[in-house]
Order: sequence, then structure tokens, then C-alpha cells
Amino acid sequence: MKMIANNYEPKEIIKIIREWAELTQKDFGKSINRSQRGIQDYEAGRRSYNINTLLEIAKVHNLTITIEKKK
Repeated sequence: MKMIANNYEPKEIIKIIREWAELTQKDFGKSINRSQRGIQDYEAGRRSYNINTLLEIAKVHNLTITIEKKK
């Protein structure tokens, strides 16, 4: 599957990745050493995450993050 992150809000990106992984918020949190509440906060937009968190998610869940310059 592929997504263009520019088309989504940060809270939506985390939720989409979690749904691709077919994990509950609790299990997804465990996979990246975060609490269920932390994942809930990311998905609700109450808490921001940084690139390090996104890279950790990518590593754990076998995802590729690509940054491409528009032509």
C-alpha cells in the first residue's frame, strides 16, 4: 500500500499506519514502546509526534518513508 502523507493530517497518518498493521491502539503502542493513551492522543491530534517516532514506526512495521522533491 502507498500513501501520500501530504494529503493527510499527522493524526490521520498514525491511524492509517496502525490500521495497515491491523493492530489495536494498545498493541500498536506496545510495538513502538508507547502507551495506548499515547496512541489515542496521536490519533486525536492532542499530541504531536516527531520524525524520530515516525522512523521508529517505519522500522518496526517494515515501512519505507520517501521524501520526494516536486518537479
